[in-house]
Amino acid sequence: MSELVPVERIMGKIYLIRNTKVMLDRDLAELYGVETRALKQAVRRNIKRFPPDFMFELSYQEFKNLRSQIVMSSWGGTRRPPMAFTEQGVAMLSSVLKSDRAIQVNIQIMRAFTQLRKMLSTHEDLRRKIEAMEKKYDQQFKVVFDAIKQLLDVKTKPRRKIGF
Repeated sequence: MSELVPVERIMGKIYLIRNTKVMLDRDLAELYGVETRALKQAVRRNIKRFPPDFMFELSYQEFKNLRSQIVMSSWGGTRRPPMAFTEQGVAMLSSVLKSDRAIQVNIQIMRAFTQLRKMLSTHEDLRRKIEAMEKKYDQQFKVVFDAIKQLLDVKTKPRRKIGF
């Protein structure tokens, strides 16, 4: 079966908000092929299925920061903060949105979250292996290990503000 939505496209729509990997309501609505309004309405009708660890609404400040990061129009689109769904919340959406497309897209989203988790664990495993090798070979390769650590600890520079 061919993929309905490429995993790479889904992974690009996973954000880290409040130290939690989430997907926003508008991105999920687009993937499911429904209007954002309809998705939010379905969630509100079934709000008992979405405790705070499954779904939360962004604060005004988080919404403002997100808007500036992904360059959302300040004139068009939503004026209310979006809903953010954790992996469990996305899984719960499939029981609320009962279309075949929702089920298939949901499977792809779960695969994307799993692939992301594997990538993060691989990165951590690599770090542990390097530290073990560093202890074993001590000073012989200190310069090499320092260079590798610098590559692993790439820190993002704060972005410059654009405009006024």
